[in-house]
Amino acid sequence: MVLTATPNTRSPNPLKGMAPRRRRSRLRVNTQVAVALLVIAGFVLVGLLAPVLAPYDPDLADGGVKYLTVGAPGHLLGTDELGRDILSRLIWGGRTSLVVALAASLSSTVAGSVLALVAGFSGDRAAGLIMRTVDVMFAFPVIIIALVLAVILGPGTPVVVLSIVFSAVPYVTRVVFAEVKLQRGREYVEAARSLGAGFFSILFREVLPNVLAQIVVYGTGLVGGMIVFSSSLSALGIGVQPPTADWGRMISEGAKVIITGNVYPALLPGLVVLVVALAFNWLGDGLRDVFDPRRRRAGR
Repeated sequence: MVLTATPNTRSPNPLKGMAPRRRRSRLRVNTQVAVALLVIAGFVLVGLLAPVLAPYDPDLADGGVKYLTVGAPGHLLGTDELGRDILSRLIWGGRTSLVVALAASLSSTVAGSVLALVAGFSGDRAAGLIMRTVDVMFAFPVIIIALVLAVILGPGTPVVVLSIVFSAVPYVTRVVFAEVKLQRGREYVEAARSLGAGFFSILFREVLPNVLAQIVVYGTGLVGGMIVFSSSLSALGIGVQPPTADWGRMISEGAKVIITGNVYPALLPGLVVLVVALAFNWLGDGLRDVFDPRRRRAGR
């Protein structure tokens, strides 16, 4: 009796299941980015349509309807200690809070990226000067800077924006500088040099497109933290001044009356800030996974 070997058609395939995992990973990332963009777009749209959507003037006080709870007739989310409609103030407050956070984050990202690009391709003396200046900026407490600016300029939106820029620029510069240093020794940079490309041509036409994805990811994730920080400054009375509606000031004013048993004036704007900040963080995380080639190859 002769035994013949037959091929094992049931042997496990080590590659089996790899493609489905990658598809699930991409689907998860795409879903995360889509949900984040949907939430952000919703809040931006509501802010832009504030004159149409807000049922009342956000600054209109009515002592006869103070401390109405959620679901009160004529005031869906109740009223605050001055009888102002909370829903209207949330809608209008989104304009102020989002504009301040986006403007400050964009300014910080641009300024920090330019400093990092110049430092990454400059000589040791110029790079050392730029990065040591950035290190000194780390040493200043942000609240102290905000207080000093408030004394010089007076409390208001400019203080919030300048304080956020001062606090965020060092972080952006450090992150982008590390990436620029990695790109500096790449073959395409040497090829551009050999073809006679100048300093700024290499910097902005060759290197910038290759680090732009990291800049976008970090800048996007920065917005969420800046919304929380700007709200904190407004809550301290340094930022946006009354009667302008602002989420941070709403939290501060609502916290003062929690002892009365009405938690909604502080709770509702706090939840809004939480949701918007998380949406920007989700967007940054999702974009990082999309742009990172190592994660795409690993299928994670």
